[in-house]
Amino acid sequence: MKTMRALTVALWLTAHGANAPEAFAAPSAVVEVESPNGKIRMRLKTGDDHLEYQVDLANRPVITTSQAGIVIDGVDLGQAAELGRAELFQADEVYPTRGVHSQATNRFRGARVPVRHGKSETDYTVEIRVFNDGVAFRYVVPGGDAKRVVDEATSFRLVPGSTVWYHNLRGHYEGIHARKAIAEAEAGDWAAPPLTIKLPEGHGYASITEGAVTGFSGMALQADGKLGFAARLGHTHPASYPFTLRYGDEEAKRLTKPAAIQGTTHSPWRIVMIGADLNSLANCDIVSNVSLPPDAKLFPAGLKTDWVRPGRAVWQYLDGGKKNLEGIKEFSRLAGELGFEYNIVEGLWQKWSDAELRDLVQYSKDRNVGIWLWKHSRDIRSPEARRAFFRKCQDAGVVGVKLDFFDHEAKEVVDLFEACLRDAAEHHLMVDFHGANKPTGESRTWPNEMTREGIAGLEGGKREAWATHNATWPFTRLLAGHADYTPMHFGARRRETSWTHQIASAAVLTSPVLVYAAHPKSMLENPAAEMIKSIPSVWDETLVLPISEIGERAAFARRSGDRWFLAIVNGPAAGTVRVPTSFLGAGTYQAMLVRDREDEPAAVKIEEATATKDDSIAIDLRAGGGFIARFVKP
Repeated sequence: MKTMRALTVALWLTAHGANAPEAFAAPSAVVEVESPNGKIRMRLKTGDDHLEYQVDLANRPVITTSQAGIVIDGVDLGQAAELGRAELFQADEVYPTRGVHSQATNRFRGARVPVRHGKSETDYTVEIRVFNDGVAFRYVVPGGDAKRVVDEATSFRLVPGSTVWYHNLRGHYEGIHARKAIAEAEAGDWAAPPLTIKLPEGHGYASITEGAVTGFSGMALQADGKLGFAARLGHTHPASYPFTLRYGDEEAKRLTKPAAIQGTTHSPWRIVMIGADLNSLANCDIVSNVSLPPDAKLFPAGLKTDWVRPGRAVWQYLDGGKKNLEGIKEFSRLAGELGFEYNIVEGLWQKWSDAELRDLVQYSKDRNVGIWLWKHSRDIRSPEARRAFFRKCQDAGVVGVKLDFFDHEAKEVVDLFEACLRDAAEHHLMVDFHGANKPTGESRTWPNEMTREGIAGLEGGKREAWATHNATWPFTRLLAGHADYTPMHFGARRRETSWTHQIASAAVLTSPVLVYAAHPKSMLENPAAEMIKSIPSVWDETLVLPISEIGERAAFARRSGDRWFLAIVNGPAAGTVRVPTSFLGAGTYQAMLVRDREDEPAAVKIEEATATKDDSIAIDLRAGGGFIARFVKP
């Protein structure tokens, strides 16, 4: 359970004071906070004319000296600021989570640092938390009834020689990550977080994102051409193509006006995930840790609330099927045969009568399949329209809603996400957001958020180089949280990737409601149908294997109960790997192995074997190929 207690590290307390500050009784030039294991350190200090910070891993910089600050009504409160004496605290807790693993760890050392901006006589706080796998910090500025315009003055300056992966905002959060040397990041380049970093000289990895974005604009990053990226709030982001396509240039122009905030301003947490390897990044809980736990009134059992249920879904959109009521019924029937829990229905349902909708829901329920309905977010902007739609869904027995076309990170759009989650919870509806921003921990606060897009998935028909992309997003976009990528297609849409690559991608993806692109008939008729049916949508444990390399190969061992899966998504280069099965528990496992066929990408080779934790598996991977194995105790 959660524990909060004063730190007892004597030297640290001596340096910074053991009690809460008394109005800058003892100003500090530097506040330094170390992680519980002593490997990560964040330092906040007064620079020549601005607050500065630095983040180190094992006494080497991850973020070099960078600017810290928040702007209120045009005044940068980080300029010519003084630090007071820090109030120190810590946490050590575990709590249930969903997706990458079933238990999250929230363990950190923290400091609340009072700051005074002398010119405006504004007192505020920088709150710092340093975990064993990264840092988080935010700004808290007291306020009264008057509304104030808020902006950002934080930057992230990287280590020379770093490699970065990011995509621009042209497609909002549906872009293809480019790999660049940090020196090649040109001034003005936009980056949609998470921005992942490989540190030079094998020093490790990091990724920059944010958490607990509520009542605030979302953050993107903009390169300065000098090894740094500046935090930019939603009103400054260039309008994406999806937004202007659906809402027009005038609406995009309106959203360039900065948001006003009433009362105390709590910025979102600025997060730098840090680890010696990719496994540390993939298992990082910081985004969830800084987010509030769920409201017990809406979610009496938290993640285990009875109407919040992870599962797999069919989806009639990318792989044929009749676009009418009978066609959707067929998908529900086939979902039942697959053992899948859900059927996602696109907007064609809006042409049906209430009786036809209830008929589909009952037909599907008889086959243990729940129905989700798509809706354009434009149609639920008002509370009245939103609640009327949710009430209609609840009355019809619908279990979830797929809400689409948000395409912006302005505060009013962020507010709409939260309003949708709250109102959906009141009507016992799960939610899948499309045309969405990156997740920032909403699924902890609102367990009914089961997945969201914010990723360039198989729905994008003009993407290139799926193999590289699919070996990249597990270590970039997925670090922020679950993603509705809609994996697995056996037709031309898979392009240069093999069938095995497509199957393995579903086991690498984290999406508590896992929506498949393939026609359910294609999945049932695939030689690997047994494997496909058995892939879960949530995991108890995830291990990123050392053979992984961003853009080249994603190799995951994942456990659900007492079953283990080994899934490899290969990039553009063929090769042979040998993978130890040391992740297995004691005893002998029955193994089902699905391999690439050398002569035909649109085929699989299936083997049955036994395995123990002392074994290893030799795997030949074709370019754009893959591998997946399941290990079950007899």
